[in-house]
Amino acid sequence: MVNHSKSAAGLHRPLSGFGLAITPESPLGDDGLFEAAAGVIEAGRAAIARHAGSVQVAANWRLGQLIDTEVLGRGRADYGKQIQATLSHRLTARFGAGFDETNLRRMVKFAREFPAEIQATLSPELTWSHIRELLPLKAQEARLFNAAEAAVKHLGVRELRHAIARKAFERREVANSQIPEGSAVPLDTFRDPLLLDMLGLSDSYQERDLESAIIRELQPFLLEVGHGWTFVTRQKRMTLDGEDFFLDLLFFSRPLRRLIAVELKLGKFKPAYKGQMELYLKWLDRFERQADEEAPLGLILCTETGREQVEVLEMHRDGIVVAEYWTDLPPKLELENRLRVILRQAKERLARREIEAAKSESPESEQ
Repeated sequence: MVNHSKSAAGLHRPLSGFGLAITPESPLGDDGLFEAAAGVIEAGRAAIARHAGSVQVAANWRLGQLIDTEVLGRGRADYGKQIQATLSHRLTARFGAGFDETNLRRMVKFAREFPAEIQATLSPELTWSHIRELLPLKAQEARLFNAAEAAVKHLGVRELRHAIARKAFERREVANSQIPEGSAVPLDTFRDPLLLDMLGLSDSYQERDLESAIIRELQPFLLEVGHGWTFVTRQKRMTLDGEDFFLDLLFFSRPLRRLIAVELKLGKFKPAYKGQMELYLKWLDRFERQADEEAPLGLILCTETGREQVEVLEMHRDGIVVAEYWTDLPPKLELENRLRVILRQAKERLARREIEAAKSESPESEQ
């Protein structure tokens, strides 16, 4: 016997992946029917385009691997250019555009630079246009970082190009270089400096203006600070001994399972900021932290960090990070040079710290 009630219910389930839920209780008029039908078609075409893009990426990787193996890996590298030129001409004649020599060289580089297991992960998420933006990057770590950023954050090609130009990988390296081993702050959590040019702040502004601008431009701010951050509240009230304290911004990181307290400061970092943030973190740990969460982290944003002071205070042990923020994006060359200097200085401080630690642990120092 057929269960008619069950079958009927099945007819009115939402169309999976198309965002529609049509029931007898909510019939559609002519215009509604047209819009719903158009939505189904558009969603279907988008799904087909995504699938086609992933198949193209996988196919291009396999083609690059084939060319690399058969032309360059079998002792024919001396006249490999000639073979690739002939292959390009014949493939173009049969399959049309997309197989010129330049693109074939990209495919070979793709196969060389991205191992099979990474390619398999990227193919469902990125298009060949994404891969073309990634291949010119010199460092393998930078390529993989930006590929992961694009996949996880679902960045379009223009957004990926924007992220690469803003040196997201290099700024993460700057932040990581200032977090020593054994820190309470996980690696890859923050960037330094944060580029807040999207806030559109003028030369003169107050801390409250900065806070309001972040709330107004929350989506690009969240893309800048990290993946999986959600906004909780602004001016979080904390009462102790009848006195009210207010945290500028409170976020939650889903990947880290932690609350993140953010304090906004104008000017250079001051040591007093450490005690203020410690108070906020201890309050949040006692009154806001859930049983399945890790200890809260603190992020103090300043226009100038005073990096040596931050290092001496060992704020990382208490889960506190200090980072610069820039409200204007410098030209590309200036941005690269400034980041290069900051990273070099951070590595020098880290090297000095390691030398001092080794000296303190040596037998001679104990005598």
